[in-house]
Amino acid sequence: MKRNSSFIGKSQLVTQLRELALQVADTEITVLIIGETGAGKEVLARFIHANSRRADKSFIPVNCGAIPSGILESELFGHEKGAFTGAFQSRKGYFESADRGTIFLDEIGEMPLETQVKFLRVLETGEFQRVGSSDSVFADTRIIAATNKNLYQAVADGNFREDLYYRLRSVELQIPPLRERGPDILLLAEHFIHEFERKHRVIFEGFTPESAELMLRYPWPGNIRELRNLVESLLILEKGKRITTEILEKHLIQRNRYKSLVHEPTKQENQELNIIYRSLIQLRQDINDIRQLLERLIEDRQERPLLLPDTTAHVAPAGNQIVEERASETSSTVSSLDELEKKTIAETLAACEGNKRKTAGILGITERTLYRKIKTYDL
Repeated sequence: MKRNSSFIGKSQLVTQLRELALQVADTEITVLIIGETGAGKEVLARFIHANSRRADKSFIPVNCGAIPSGILESELFGHEKGAFTGAFQSRKGYFESADRGTIFLDEIGEMPLETQVKFLRVLETGEFQRVGSSDSVFADTRIIAATNKNLYQAVADGNFREDLYYRLRSVELQIPPLRERGPDILLLAEHFIHEFERKHRVIFEGFTPESAELMLRYPWPGNIRELRNLVESLLILEKGKRITTEILEKHLIQRNRYKSLVHEPTKQENQELNIIYRSLIQLRQDINDIRQLLERLIEDRQERPLLLPDTTAHVAPAGNQIVEERASETSSTVSSLDELEKKTIAETLAACEGNKRKTAGILGITERTLYRKIKTYDL
């Protein structure tokens, strides 16, 4: 069997993972890869395919989180002519295109529940129906899925089918984050250096020992993807010159302006931030309700004749003034909260790389509400 060495690494964790991947590569078993964003899940999937009996056939990667839920089913299973508006001709889906090859379903946790039902049938029988057709189609496709989510928790929350979860877990491969891979950091950096020297025709003078040590200490929140992008930026912007600690720190700070170089938020901290975001949005709604109530009270007071004795008539203007001042203060507060909400939504969208479903989930609002907010704030 041909051995493909594209899954780079000599750390103990990666060595063990590579050996396990080679064991399952030449079988037809479904594989679930779990790991953080940018940790190399697709690279591992390609490694498995390249060392399988299907290596000379197609490898088709599909990012389930990047395809709108309304068209994901059509993309996966294909559709017939006239199945929906804009379906001017029949089209094969990814499963048919990957027949006798491998399909890699990244971000499988983002697949809608209604699509999960049909996907489960493909896993069990290899059969599916194109959108707009009642005829069954069979595809001999090896399935490798990946996620950065806790699917067990997604099952508990009702967002992922339990039967599909256990069916996917025939073999589960856990890919470690880059910060846990020790010597692999510099090994991967060297690999990317050679790649970009050829691509950009730059001769790189290397890292100082101190800057190399900093690379080993840095937590790499973006994992291998972040390392690759950093190396390319260093070669181009620094024109191949030797990278010192000062130069490296400058680039790391620029790339992580809102992140600490020595601390990555824990899962608990992220959960606490999500609670704060949701509380702020709820607070804004509460204050908006209060503002509307005050406006109604002011209108009622202005419309009703004053029934108090003349001796106390001077109190009325003061009362109105107090209410109006408070309404003004409330309006000012709501304006500030509008800016806070806009900033919160913008930062959450950026953190989710534009994924609106993830953003809506974190903020505790519906996607429809999120789209309305995006339009309102012109984000």
